[in-house]
Amino acid sequence: MMISPMIHKMLRREDLHRLVAEIARTDPTEAYPAARALESGRIHTLLDSPIALEVVRGGGGAPAALPLTLLWYVPIRAALCERGELDIDLADYTASLALVFLPSRANRRAARGENAIAAWTRSCNALPADSVARGECAAYCGSLALWWAGLFPRWVARGANGTGMIKAYVDFAAGALAVAAHTLKRTAPNIAGVYIAAASRTELLREALDEAGREYLGREAHTANGRLNRYLARIKPAAHRRDGSD
Repeated sequence: MMISPMIHKMLRREDLHRLVAEIARTDPTEAYPAARALESGRIHTLLDSPIALEVVRGGGGAPAALPLTLLWYVPIRAALCERGELDIDLADYTASLALVFLPSRANRRAARGENAIAAWTRSCNALPADSVARGECAAYCGSLALWWAGLFPRWVARGANGTGMIKAYVDFAAGALAVAAHTLKRTAPNIAGVYIAAASRTELLREALDEAGREYLGREAHTANGRLNRYLARIKPAAHRRDGSD
């Protein structure tokens, strides 16, 4: 099973109209620009707008009642853009990891630490070298390792090497995605291109997943205290950028 960018393929016109409606409710002055962007087909202008991010995050409150496609894509895209990564397909791929893996019970029972990496490596090596099957297996296992390291870093860090295990997961993901890109470049050149980009930016993708995941995952995610702490954490870096302080 290859994990490919799927968010934009899943978006419906109805979903985008719901986003525009939430924008109008949050800030009426942004309603007309948002509606114009949608009607003129400038979808990425709408999705990349600061007000869309504010709506999805819910400000200091709860996230808006929007489809999961938007709840994951918009903040991940914003986190990557903030770090200088503007590739839309890469943001789509990263957000797609959450939609694919979060509902899967099997992936909640993955082996911990080095055992997981060894198991994934055995799965790929059991398949013929340079075969499409090995490429697809590498794509799946690399994506899964990135997902674990990004959304559940504390769980991964409980391995024998602590936080070093997060790096091991990220390094494995980079290697596996590079293998997938090499193996699939003839049969699936478009997705191979995404894997090449992902393999060279795995730490950035992990950070974006981690940042977005804090909005929705964990015991404190939907408490008033949890929302306040995330809000304060977001405005602190912005204040530092304005005044030039460390």
